[in-house]
Amino acid sequence: MRKQFLLLAGISALAAVALGADPALAQETEAAAEAAAGVPAESAYVFNTLLFLMAGFLVMFMAAGFCMLEAGLVRSKNVSMQCLKNISLYSLAGIMYWVVGYNLMYTGVDDNGNLFGTFAPYSWPGAGEANEGDYSVASDWFFQMVFCAATASIVSGALAERIKLWPFLIFTAFLTGIFYPITGSWQWGEGWLFDRGFSDFAGSTIVHSVGGWAALTGAIILGARSGKYGADGSITPLPGSSLPLATLGTFILWLGWFGFNGGSQLAMGSNADVSDVSRIFANTNLAAAAGVMAAVILTQVIYKKIDLTMALNGALAGLVSITAEPLMPSPFLAIVIGAIGGVIVVVTVPLLDKLKIDDVVGAIPVHLFAGIWGTLAVPLSNGAANFGTQSIGILAYGAFTVIASAIVFLILKFTIGLRVSDEEEALGLDMSEVGLEAYPEFGQGSQRL
Repeated sequence: MRKQFLLLAGISALAAVALGADPALAQETEAAAEAAAGVPAESAYVFNTLLFLMAGFLVMFMAAGFCMLEAGLVRSKNVSMQCLKNISLYSLAGIMYWVVGYNLMYTGVDDNGNLFGTFAPYSWPGAGEANEGDYSVASDWFFQMVFCAATASIVSGALAERIKLWPFLIFTAFLTGIFYPITGSWQWGEGWLFDRGFSDFAGSTIVHSVGGWAALTGAIILGARSGKYGADGSITPLPGSSLPLATLGTFILWLGWFGFNGGSQLAMGSNADVSDVSRIFANTNLAAAAGVMAAVILTQVIYKKIDLTMALNGALAGLVSITAEPLMPSPFLAIVIGAIGGVIVVVTVPLLDKLKIDDVVGAIPVHLFAGIWGTLAVPLSNGAANFGTQSIGILAYGAFTVIASAIVFLILKFTIGLRVSDEEEALGLDMSEVGLEAYPEFGQGSQRL
């Protein structure tokens, strides 16, 4: 069939030239013929699989972005701990999402009104065996797994500098293996929220708000870092170790987000799909840029100086905001959505401090508050969504995640404990929990923060 089509297209082009027709018309005729013929199934399979793999690589690299961002925003005595937490949580998420997570999220969710899938390890065809469907099932698992890991990274930054390593990893196992997959099944697994029309293209709520709700719950139960808030209501700044490192982490996350949103098109086997991926890339970039500029302008107006950390989180808030619907907005609307995300960060970071909720890296404003905004903004460009259903989804994800997270955090608190001791916190988690300092030459005496 393919050979016959090419032969027909070639004859048509030659005939057009022989008759003195416009060559552009011949090209249009050939393009129209190819569109009518459709994309060969094997070609679509290859390109769809390639999208999952390439986008998955980019989202996996976001693990490095989270790690560098957190390493830059914690104090020097806690940098090794953050690096250890990030490589450990990514590895644990990868295992848990195979052991139980993927099947909970996707297998049998829509059968007989189930609220989630099945408790079983996921499997894919062995070497040399043919895959069924429009893409390799192993590539789909990999792409979905790196999203799962990103959810845990959100919690890591918010609870930095005072949580013990093993309780954090135990919570990560529950979050990535059970909590995130169950809530993800409600929409992406075609569960009950999918049936109601809830829309979240790439995960402003499913990924980012879930991580944000878990982080908020943990921050409240864990408590603030020692010396952060005074009894008189004063707030003591605890500057991070490296703003250049935090900036690098933000740029890495920005890059990875093209895989996060673009890969969520879930297809690259046709002209229309590739065009949509391109539009997603453009809108994603515009929203991030607008988040930065909104934070830069607003901090200049409010504080008379530009706050770099606000600018970095403004970029991330713009990205989170556009993630729920990166395809449908016009370029102008994408800028507006991202800019509002940047404003949200500038407004809510000091609000959390007033409430004495200690979020070391600003993860809650970025991922929870901007994620809620992005989810509510979907109907502005996607007529199939409505504010009522979007609100129901936000409340459902919030209620489940807060309750489930609180149960695990409280059990850990009253059994093995969540926090390091005051002495260990003052010394730094690098020495008390890890045993290796990130910057040993600056780790003694007055240089220790």
